[in-house]
Amino acid sequence: MASDPTRRCRILPVQSRRDRRRFIDYPYRLYRDAPHWVPPLRMDVADTLSPKRNPFFAHGKLQAFVAVDEAGTVVGRIAGIVNGRHLEKYDDKVGFFGFFECEERYETAGKLLDAAAAWIRDQELTAMRGPANPTLNDTAGLLVDGFDRKPSLLMPYNPPYYEEYLLRWGLERVMTLWAYYLHRKFVKTERLKRGAAIVHRRNPGLSIRTLDMSRFDEEVRTVREIFNEGWADNWGFVPITEAEFAHLARRLKQLLDPRMMFLVEKDGEPVAFVLSLPNINQALHGIRNGRLLPFGILKLWATMKFGGVREIRIPLMGVRKQYQGRALDVLAVLETIEKVSGYGYEGCEMSWVLDTNPLLCNLLESMGSTVDKEYALYEKSLA
Repeated sequence: MASDPTRRCRILPVQSRRDRRRFIDYPYRLYRDAPHWVPPLRMDVADTLSPKRNPFFAHGKLQAFVAVDEAGTVVGRIAGIVNGRHLEKYDDKVGFFGFFECEERYETAGKLLDAAAAWIRDQELTAMRGPANPTLNDTAGLLVDGFDRKPSLLMPYNPPYYEEYLLRWGLERVMTLWAYYLHRKFVKTERLKRGAAIVHRRNPGLSIRTLDMSRFDEEVRTVREIFNEGWADNWGFVPITEAEFAHLARRLKQLLDPRMMFLVEKDGEPVAFVLSLPNINQALHGIRNGRLLPFGILKLWATMKFGGVREIRIPLMGVRKQYQGRALDVLAVLETIEKVSGYGYEGCEMSWVLDTNPLLCNLLESMGSTVDKEYALYEKSLA
């Protein structure tokens, strides 16, 4: 749609329940005819934005805005975000923006970004980074390549023009994120098996097991410890709180197949893990309004029951710091490939992988994976 410089829009803060409903509703209208967009469940979006239900708000805050045209119709949205845990770790005065959606009109995008930046300045912060919804441990990043394919579970999707608008406003790319894809037909397992044999020889006492659902809460605490420790030195990483991880675990528990999560143990102590989840986006794609009731839940059940979900995603993996560099993740990845393919899944997305992690990129490529999508994060100084 061509930009109309004569049409004006206003930016309004989200304050009431009605405002929040309009904020949540907008993408379902924006992407109504987008064949590759996967609608998130409205109840999950509402849960993420709720200070009562999302533990993020114990240390962070968020101000949402909507862009409204002269007829009162929402034509865009954004949120300014303060992540208290990020500021505690980095002390860099960086605020975030997220939940960005906009009509194909730069004037609207510019006003939305102006509003988020002004609010972040009011919080006495001097830079803005994003998108993060609301943290990098949630759905984050901007899709910049791979628009002709559906996103995987908990990964974003957006039109190509978003990057142009962010760059035009003055944001610059600060990190590239890769999504790798591996089809079971192209898995190079022999090299992995040779590597796994070497890992076992050099590290006696290693074993692999699946998730024990009878000790679910204890297992969740262990995985969180490994995740926080293993990712501590990665760019932009912020340790996830116990409450935040428990909240995430409760959301994912209904999708979790314990046969698809593997923990590597050293002398009986967990030191690494790889989590795989069914790519339920292949089922959610058909629920265009994002509502499970009254008919969405039937569509979801039917798609999953009759083999409509044929892929998995590996969203989380980690190795305790003292065991990093020993390729223990190879053991869990090999176990995932060998076991999960027997459950009827044909492919796997491994995402996201930081551009600054060449060791993991090389590992994924060595097993036959290829880059399927490219995402990015952007930043601008507000000083």
